[in-house]
Amino acid sequence: MDQVIKHLGKIFPLIRTLQDYSRSAFQGDVSAGITVGIMLIPQGMAYAILAGMPPVYGLYAAIVPLFIYALFGSSKQLAVGPVAMVSLLVIAGVGEIADPGSSRFISLALLTALGVGLFQLLMGIFRMGFLVNFLSHPVLSGFTSAAALIIGASQIPNITGIDLDGIRQIHMILFEVAQRIHEADPITVMIGTGSIAGIILIKRWSKRIPSALVAVAAGILLTYAFSFHELGVSIVGDIPEGLPSFGTEFISIADLKLLFPVILVISLVSYMESIAVAKAIAKKEGYRIDPNQELVALGSANIGGAFFQSFPTTGGFSRTAVNAQSGATSTVASVISAAIVGLTVLFITPLFYYLPKAVLAAIIVVAVAGLFNFREMVDLWKTDRKDFSMLAVTFLATLILGIEEGIGIGVLLSLIMVIYSSTFPHSAELGRLGNTDKFRNVERYKNAIIEPEMLIFRFDASLYFANTDHFTNRVNALVGKREEDSLAAFILDASAINYIDSTGIHALEKIYETLRGKNVNLMIAAAIGPVRDKLKRTGMTEKIGEENFFFDIDDAVQYCRENVRSHLPDRFSPLQTNL
Repeated sequence: MDQVIKHLGKIFPLIRTLQDYSRSAFQGDVSAGITVGIMLIPQGMAYAILAGMPPVYGLYAAIVPLFIYALFGSSKQLAVGPVAMVSLLVIAGVGEIADPGSSRFISLALLTALGVGLFQLLMGIFRMGFLVNFLSHPVLSGFTSAAALIIGASQIPNITGIDLDGIRQIHMILFEVAQRIHEADPITVMIGTGSIAGIILIKRWSKRIPSALVAVAAGILLTYAFSFHELGVSIVGDIPEGLPSFGTEFISIADLKLLFPVILVISLVSYMESIAVAKAIAKKEGYRIDPNQELVALGSANIGGAFFQSFPTTGGFSRTAVNAQSGATSTVASVISAAIVGLTVLFITPLFYYLPKAVLAAIIVVAVAGLFNFREMVDLWKTDRKDFSMLAVTFLATLILGIEEGIGIGVLLSLIMVIYSSTFPHSAELGRLGNTDKFRNVERYKNAIIEPEMLIFRFDASLYFANTDHFTNRVNALVGKREEDSLAAFILDASAINYIDSTGIHALEKIYETLRGKNVNLMIAAAIGPVRDKLKRTGMTEKIGEENFFFDIDDAVQYCRENVRSHLPDRFSPLQTNL
């Protein structure tokens, strides 16, 4: 029986949690679950509107996905549900196929959740979490900063009351608003800006107070009391009561193929957002999470949610932070949050009838303000111009071309940088530091000593087809500079070469032949086991000679002094580099 429970615990981490569950842990989860559940109600409706969906779908997205994640998730504090970034990706991708808010749009959004879930689940099963590494930090930072501006600009119509007819490009939104500012509804502007100010002030006063819910309550009461909806203020209106129903009518293989690009982008971006905050909280709390288990959990949550009218969900930054601060000790807190939202859709949705959309827009604007990372831009400008360039290009591409295009260009840039770095890796000529056995780059250490009859070279990468030309050119260039010194030995520091393919073997063979033609001895130091095995299998060890392989550079240098230098004229002596 214990073995069965242990096996089930690997599949469902919640089982392991409940085995040692205490009353104090439950109290913490109840407190956190209620707090996050209250946050989810206004946020869910706001993010549904951002995604182009009726508000109630934001509540649906905060029920079933949370229950499923609680079963499979390895993060104890991650708060899953609708988030701004994913909502923006939904309207950007699905909005190109169907009109936001239409029945077809809703069906495609649910199908997107199913596709995202299947993709993430398969990634987790086949342990392919490494794919998100192609979204480098500068690319993701540039994308999220641009997305924050796009999300904020997209809410201007709801805050001003100006109908922009579905315009989503930020420059077009700003241009249209500037041209039609006289059409703005004063009461809507007052409600929107007042809600933004109120939420910010309440947060600064006390983070424990659900500022978004306070804004929602105030907006409903004021609208009801002064009949703002009769004066032109747009309100949420009727919200269907009852839990989300099970359905499969949205499934279409043809549409799934059509949605594949947006599914791919949402799968990777949402996982990156989720795993980043999950790792940060786990590190702070002193435990580890399983990235592949997280993929399984998020994938399962999206699959299950899709069948119960949920658009794509993931772990959110702000709610996860609140969840941890409020005392969450396990995913039981997520179950309680889902129950709070479930009770809301069962009994109190009529209360939201008079809720102004401007309040929901204000909640979105405040929530995404923190996504714009100006400090990161400044830091990269000072420390790494190459990474700053990647951030800037992704940022501008996202703003000007669009969400999917921006992230696509960012990923392409990441791949190009990986290929470039791999094709032209760092390498260095080494010299001895004084009388020690330490050897360092002579360009960095000006006092490093080189010996004219020896050339010590370190190659800081695997030697394979993409960089063999660079390797060969560097070796030939260095040897060419030293020919006048009657070079006798070329020592290759192979400590950083962790892999060599057949093209690398051929390149090394050509180097050997070239050096032998110049009466220069090739010696290899510090090669790791797998590389030595490959050299032996291909016959290179026999060709170079077993006696020319050494455990470290110092051994190679001593051997060179005793067996190679002895055949050279006495005029050769250590020479301090003047590079």
